[in-house]
Amino acid sequence: MSQGNLGDLLRNVTKMRKDLDKVQEGLKSRYVEAKAGGDRVQVTFNGRQELMKIQIDPGLLAPGPDGKTDVALLEDLIVAAISQGMEKSRSLMRTEMEKVTGDLGLAGMLPGLLG
Repeated sequence: MSQGNLGDLLRNVTKMRKDLDKVQEGLKSRYVEAKAGGDRVQVTFNGRQELMKIQIDPGLLAPGPDGKTDVALLEDLIVAAISQGMEKSRSLMRTEMEKVTGDLGLAGMLPGLLG
């Protein structure tokens, strides 16, 4: 590899790194929502897989006919909403990273490298 080609490669890598840093920063303020239980549990994640908000319908906390709150149902709905939210957030990150990396196939590896 000639020095000219190596210099071009290094400039391209540096530019890509700067572009990826901008994407990472921008993902902090991009949000996705997920819902479970007929919208009774809602979560919001940013594009960096950070959980930003959980909303729970107060009706889920009310005692049922037996006088007890269905804690197991509430737990299941929270887990389901969080799982969906994480997947949506990962998908958003992948899409944005692929805009920078193109066909290099790096987007799946980058979140761990840039974390």
